[in-house]
Amino acid sequence: MKLLYIGDIMGEMGVRAVEQLLPQLVTAEGVKFVAAQAENVTEGKGMSTADYDRLRAAGVHAFTGGNHTPTRPELYALLEDPAAPVTGPLNMQECPGPGYKIVLQGQVRVLVTSLLGSIVGKQADAAVENPLQAIDTLLTIVPRGSYDVSVVNLHGDFSSEKVILPHYLDGRVSLVVGDHWHVPTADAEVLPHHTARITDVGMCGSLDSSLGVTFDSIIPRWRDGKQTRNILETKGRTQFCAVLVDVDELTGEARSIRQIRQIW
Repeated sequence: MKLLYIGDIMGEMGVRAVEQLLPQLVTAEGVKFVAAQAENVTEGKGMSTADYDRLRAAGVHAFTGGNHTPTRPELYALLEDPAAPVTGPLNMQECPGPGYKIVLQGQVRVLVTSLLGSIVGKQADAAVENPLQAIDTLLTIVPRGSYDVSVVNLHGDFSSEKVILPHYLDGRVSLVVGDHWHVPTADAEVLPHHTARITDVGMCGSLDSSLGVTFDSIIPRWRDGKQTRNILETKGRTQFCAVLVDVDELTGEARSIRQIRQIW
């Protein structure tokens, strides 16, 4: 099966990018399952149920999460509902829900889970369970026979951690994809035991910005040490970043991975 993982959808520009590009991409590439990082969807923090509905209508089947996932209480019911394809980080104590979902798409069952890295931005001091230990536990308690394909998302800052995790899980999951940087890395590959990986998939939304935030709002923070509020960019060029993975749904093994980055 062809599986598409979409990087951080950042604000309204990101949502519109998905709405504009995803339907034609699904048709052109024969995509059967679409997962997307949803922690930045609505005004850069969390995802509203209205934006959830928009992205579902655009063709997203499942949503991964990050440090901003618990920001909007209106999402809690979906996070906690076993039948709703929305998940927050498995190892984030204050995030509602089990931290994983098994999503049925056609006849294929896809295990989708997110992990927070050891350090994530301003929440660097937040206590999180060790991500390697957390995924070990999950893969122990969730029977392998209950899913066909597995997607593990690591949302964090350390590149070393995002490189280590897929090698640690090689042969045990189909895809390990890193995000949170909003900048794509050029290292997509299939590992020796058929796990696909990329350190960071990038983002969807404004290209002419600092990771989706206006330069005017963020330069004083770096130049003058001021505490400024992030203002999302709404003008300029748009980018769409994702990875397309071909997975053998009978074995769960990845056969190929290809980066997709479109700018307009």
